[in-house]
Amino acid sequence: MSMSWDITESTSLTEEQLASYVISATQDVFSTMVMMDVVDEFPMKEPVSRFKCSITGMVGFAGTYSGVISIHCPVELALKITSNMLGIECDEVNEDLNDAIGEIANMLGGSVKQVLSKGGLDVKLSIPTVISGEDYTVNSLSDSDCVVIPFVVEDHKLLVGLTLKKED
Repeated sequence: MSMSWDITESTSLTEEQLASYVISATQDVFSTMVMMDVVDEFPMKEPVSRFKCSITGMVGFAGTYSGVISIHCPVELALKITSNMLGIECDEVNEDLNDAIGEIANMLGGSVKQVLSKGGLDVKLSIPTVISGEDYTVNSLSDSDCVVIPFVVEDHKLLVGLTLKKED
């Protein structure tokens, strides 16, 4: 990921800038840690906040920027991701699956933090949070800069969202 502008002077990030960070980070994490290729389908055609038989991993940002990065995927794909990442067969929602999806969210957050910190900004990450269920909703209650990128991996769709707000 590269920065073609001075992030320390910016008070707002464009959707295209956020999208480029998310796409690059997601492709890097999946190719190196999960051994899967992901293809982005940016821009997103319809907003999604309700998930069925899915798992969501999230990591928060605090400091100069606050916000969250999240990955949302169907359980079937999460099982494949976990199996590839850990080198073991994972066939149920368990601690290994939660750890793997949480770690992917953590790595995505670390990639975005690295970009933001290059401008000399103080940005910290929270510990990962993982949610799974048959039917749940995720809403952002913020007026922050936000982008959600749909990806396709092995005939499955997943979403990676990034919400950031520059603190005063």
